[in-house]
Amino acid sequence: MKRKTIFYTLFFVLLFTGFYYAMKVMIPGYADVKLPVLSYVKPFRFTSQDNQPVTLADLRGKVYVAEYFFTTCKGICPKLNSNMKTLYADLKNEPDFMIVSHTVDPETDSPVRLKVYADSLGVSSSRWLFLTGSKDSLYKAARVSYLLDDPRNGNDKIENQFIHTQFFALVDRNGRVRKIYDGLKKDELDQLEKDVPALLKESTSSGNNMFSNNPG
Repeated sequence: MKRKTIFYTLFFVLLFTGFYYAMKVMIPGYADVKLPVLSYVKPFRFTSQDNQPVTLADLRGKVYVAEYFFTTCKGICPKLNSNMKTLYADLKNEPDFMIVSHTVDPETDSPVRLKVYADSLGVSSSRWLFLTGSKDSLYKAARVSYLLDDPRNGNDKIENQFIHTQFFALVDRNGRVRKIYDGLKKDELDQLEKDVPALLKESTSSGNNMFSNNPG
């Protein structure tokens, strides 16, 4: 009886293994681990370092990493953007990949100042956008769209609020946040570099209407 149980156990293990590998060969992506959908990016309208309007619709079909920083930061921001520049260098030849950095200090970070900052990094606006806009809109996006700050921090008056976060949000072609990463941890940055190509393989949903130009 014991030998029969062992036989059937081995039989079903081999059967399952064979089925798994057959499906993996026949169906591309069958064995891939899918990232969950954490949130949907709400429509926005900000201004880039080139003094051009940027909306969610402009990012349709792009996989991008969103972050928040400010140009006068002497703390974590230089390290975060150093790590982000490594990501930029490794993936800049991917036409559908972008980095989108939002300022948390729009009173200081004008498009001109953001342009100087971007030029100091030696990066192109076709691959790395630096955005400014109204403080309340920027902060709302950080908390509601990208999940990079606790929404409860928005209960105070907007002039008294300040976001200082080390987290990055990975957004897919359909404007959905799929994962949050600690931008100061090498293992999470390494995983981010692996996750971007996986999302680039996903298609854009043709019926998606979340890319309206009208900010919500």
